[in-house]
Amino acid sequence: MYVPHFNAMEDADEVRRLVAAVGSAELVTVGSDGFPLATLLPVIWDGDRLVFHLARANRHWRSIGASSPALAVVAGPQAYVSPAWYPSKAEHGRVVPTWNYSAVHFTGRVDVRDDVDWLRDAVTRLTDQHERVREQRWSVDDAPPPYVEKQLKAIVGVEMTIDTVEAKAKLSQNRSDEDRRGVVVGLRREGGAREHDVAARMSAALDED
Repeated sequence: MYVPHFNAMEDADEVRRLVAAVGSAELVTVGSDGFPLATLLPVIWDGDRLVFHLARANRHWRSIGASSPALAVVAGPQAYVSPAWYPSKAEHGRVVPTWNYSAVHFTGRVDVRDDVDWLRDAVTRLTDQHERVREQRWSVDDAPPPYVEKQLKAIVGVEMTIDTVEAKAKLSQNRSDEDRRGVVVGLRREGGAREHDVAARMSAALDED
């Protein structure tokens, strides 16, 4: 991933918060025929590894050999930015559209995990991660054991050992503060939920500058 120095996310805690907030990653591997395969999957970031599971019926996992190279892409909030929002447009007109976004790229090696205890632990942890914010939490133990066993047989686990983490927040940091504030106003005025998310991240970054 191309990461100009002013777009780099260097706060490890901030990167982890983004991955947790998104909760999913696009897992990309290359099959024996040389063509890439990709599947969007829920993800757990646990130390130096990522934990995934996918449907057994998905042919993707069958193409993964031992310690296969892989890329996992976590896509955060993103939005189109109109140059009409820049105050500098009225000054000189030398402005163009752009796309603001946040993303985290993990590279590493993946292995298939088909052990029932590994799978049970993975889905239990994933469930707990998302249910903990709810007042009435659901847990894997709430379902009848035979039903859970049947569901576990229908999935396969994948574990990535992480080699590198690259994180980028492209939030118009190369523009003046006035232009950045203009983008925040435009996103909030004309956008929907995802545009408002980008505006919130841009506003927070401005406050930190």
